[in-house]
Amino acid sequence: MHSSTLKLPFYVKLSLTLVSLVSIFFILYIAREIIIPLLMALLFAILLRPCCAFLHHKLKFPHVIAAMACVILFVILILGVLTFVSWEIVDFGNDWNKIKENFSIHVSSLQQYVKDNFNISTYDQEKYIKDATDDTVKSGKEILGTTILSFTDTLVNAVLIPIYMFLILLYRTHFMKFLNKLFNNEDQIILVDILCQIKVAVKSYLVGLIIQMVSVATLTSIGFMIAGIKYAILLGVLTGLLNLIPYLGILIAMVVSIFATLTGTPELSMIFGVIIVTIIVQLIDNNILVPLVVSSKVEINAMASIVGIIIGGAIAGISGMFLAIPIIAILKVIFDRIEPLKPWGYLMGDDLPKTYEWRNIRFTNYSYDLNAENVQITTNQSSTEAHQVFTETSTQDLNDEKEI
Repeated sequence: MHSSTLKLPFYVKLSLTLVSLVSIFFILYIAREIIIPLLMALLFAILLRPCCAFLHHKLKFPHVIAAMACVILFVILILGVLTFVSWEIVDFGNDWNKIKENFSIHVSSLQQYVKDNFNISTYDQEKYIKDATDDTVKSGKEILGTTILSFTDTLVNAVLIPIYMFLILLYRTHFMKFLNKLFNNEDQIILVDILCQIKVAVKSYLVGLIIQMVSVATLTSIGFMIAGIKYAILLGVLTGLLNLIPYLGILIAMVVSIFATLTGTPELSMIFGVIIVTIIVQLIDNNILVPLVVSSKVEINAMASIVGIIIGGAIAGISGMFLAIPIIAILKVIFDRIEPLKPWGYLMGDDLPKTYEWRNIRFTNYSYDLNAENVQITTNQSSTEAHQVFTETSTQDLNDEKEI
């Protein structure tokens, strides 16, 4: 009996696509407290997988102990960074009165400038500020309630994410066998290719992100020390951490750093120093660090990145913004290997030439070549190796050469 394929009109396909997209985003929004910790744990588990394999295969740790040790080391590292930042913030809080004093000096100067150039009296300016403050105070209880709820969610996630990471590392092969049972035999090669490239893309992105974070923190701290800014190391570390939030993080870090300069002096030269150091570090970051260490195996264009970050922020706040780019990279890997979805994978990709050379000097090239070809990423793994991965009867981890 011959099977027939049902061909739907374009408007029916469009309607079904829109309904599917709305349903997906709605489910992500209402279930974000469950999905976000799982996705964060999955990304960190992929990052820790080589460490777990080293402990298991090289040092002969039992699989359970190796997974547990990796998660414990990861938690200790995070707690160490948070402890350092907390100690520095306590010292920073001791200068709060000086910050208010220096801030008042800048406010007075600004009020005088507005009075001289816009003919708005100081009394009117203070009245405007008072009215805005009153509106803020009225909603203070709601803001406080939201803040407490967010803090509670953060604490819950801080407990859940390490547990999820341990379980993902522990049952990794079990999940692989589940995927094997989910797809037909003729789709196994494509499935292995997708899983291999997802692992490579996510791991290269996260490792590059960590290197970028440390480099930005170091360069910013050195720059602030040279500029004579107080709490240079604290501000450098905060800049590196906030830089994990694409595009918006560095702006937040600069505002915090400018505010922190008021602990030392009310002079505007320090504020200009913060701005100059931030700009220089960002130039180094965008033109040297990102191309060298954050370049993923899957290229994503800036438009897709920005839209994804905005959608991620609308769904899950800062966590959604952090997860946006890895999720887009995973989707692109999947789309590039499924025939009907290849146009969408190409839409999210970036095949523009990155640089052009003029008199032995390289510049960013923003021109578009209509003949540019989309380079496909392939895997050297054979279908036999893939079959061995999925048909392993033990839940023990496989050798690194046969990993997915």
